[in-house]
Amino acid sequence: MRETIRFFLGDRLVTLDDVAPDRTLLDWLRHEGRTGTKEGCNEGDCGACMVIVARRRSSSEISGAEGEASRGRAMPSGVSLRAVNACIQLLPMLDGAAVFTIEDVGSAEALHPVQQAMIALNGAQCGFCTPGFVMSMVAYRNADTRSDDDAAIDSALAGNLCRCTGYAPIVRAMKQALAAPDSSFEERIRTLDDRLAALEDRADVEIETAQGNVFLPASAESLAHWLVAYPQTLIVAGATDVGLWVTKAMRSLPRVAFIGQCADLATIEETEDGLRIGAAVTYEAARAALARILPDFGVLIGRIGSTPIRNSATLCGNIANGSPIGDGPPALIAAGATLHLRRGETRRSLPLEQYFLAYGKQDRREGEFVEAVSVPRQKEETFYRSYKISKRFDQDISAVLAAFALCRDDSGRITEARLAFGGMAATPCRAPRAEQALLGQLWNETTLEAARDALAEDFTPLSDMRASAWYRQTVAANLLTRFYEESQGETMRLAKAGSLTHV
Repeated sequence: MRETIRFFLGDRLVTLDDVAPDRTLLDWLRHEGRTGTKEGCNEGDCGACMVIVARRRSSSEISGAEGEASRGRAMPSGVSLRAVNACIQLLPMLDGAAVFTIEDVGSAEALHPVQQAMIALNGAQCGFCTPGFVMSMVAYRNADTRSDDDAAIDSALAGNLCRCTGYAPIVRAMKQALAAPDSSFEERIRTLDDRLAALEDRADVEIETAQGNVFLPASAESLAHWLVAYPQTLIVAGATDVGLWVTKAMRSLPRVAFIGQCADLATIEETEDGLRIGAAVTYEAARAALARILPDFGVLIGRIGSTPIRNSATLCGNIANGSPIGDGPPALIAAGATLHLRRGETRRSLPLEQYFLAYGKQDRREGEFVEAVSVPRQKEETFYRSYKISKRFDQDISAVLAAFALCRDDSGRITEARLAFGGMAATPCRAPRAEQALLGQLWNETTLEAARDALAEDFTPLSDMRASAWYRQTVAANLLTRFYEESQGETMRLAKAGSLTHV
């Protein structure tokens, strides 16, 4: 058992033995004099606090990197660089990592290529947001799948907001920086693997402070034993939700287990049956694997938060917190996902939709935690779609999230229907009456209208700042119509290709 956290700040090794569980990385950095990292929104939205966190690649990241190499791209290094929001990263989460701020990437005497491009192409005016932009741009310049495509750059920078300059000069600067040779910062990164490896002692970490207790388990086994002894422990993976408890609700966190260092919870197992995704796997790490078996879900993930949020947020964390407007659960429910829970040495599994009992209440027993979620491969005849409706395209909470999966037999009759929604009830859930209206019927406009009518019986949504009840009910029915129209287009495409005998 270790009683300190250790990480690199730039090239300096930091060892801390008095770390409050609710201390944010941003507060600590500014206290350390790293004032180039700014506090803006303090909720992971504006990007002024952006830093780069470097870690040795997890097994799921290595697998993904090998896939990129097999498609003709160069094999990346053993270290991954991720842009993250320092305002909602809790300091204990940095154990075993290297943190870089704007002060690390360049100097007045030797600017980084991103900084040079921002100056040359007038990418900054007031400058408050500029350090955060630079850090996101440096991270993207070192990404495995970097591209000078406008859409890819826009996605990479969607977590950074600018209200002075406008984005066109910044995108031009990004393109220029992508073509520049490596700088001294990139050369330093190449030596980082060995230094980070030296910090990997596979030890559990426990720190007791006057402000609360910190536990960093090295394995799921350690976490399981800890939660039996201390069942009231708060489990934190990416902190993209819990971070706001601290910065907005001003809540204290008396006892926290941070699971980001559990190597056996950071795995993605891909089999003929589908995927098993561990509780510490981030959305960004899971995105490529999920897109292979559920292409539409892969597209949806690109609209969950921003790249820095997806670099921290976990798929299972989005499930575990039970939010009725979480984007991941409805898409997974429609896919027929199974949730795996553990308490001590006892494990159980249940269909994902059964986990959500009521608002703020889930089927998770005292001392039990979410260990993984399994996502099955869809049948060849399954038509699957997921739709997110929100006021903004990026970085916005859904008003309605709908995901649908439908199977038909050779006669064209519907044999399976899973219609899942977020934002329509107190939990993510299916629409049983609408599903019943579909089963055994031909998939035509008459059946569609019956299902639309049944949706009104399935849900009584609330009105809030994101949408009115009428809007939600109307949009839910209209999304089912969209699904129908898209499925007809798919049917015609398959028929023309000669791969469908019944239309």
